[in-house]
Amino acid sequence: MSEKNKVEEFFKLGEVGNYFLNVFKKPDPNKKSNLNLRMMHGINKISIIVFLFAMIFWIVKRFI
Repeated sequence: MSEKNKVEEFFKLGEVGNYFLNVFKKPDPNKKSNLNLRMMHGINKISIIVFLFAMIFWIVKRFI
């Protein structure tokens, strides 16, 4: 395996990482979306933000 392939494999995000990036990008205006899908993505955004806030709070509380 070449050095370039090793580096690409290390930084590969995978399915979960790609979903995380796709949740926060602007929706495609040409793609049809329904209310259930928009609500699901909205709840996921809130969940990710609350989780990151909790992790930051926990780290700060633990080390201070």
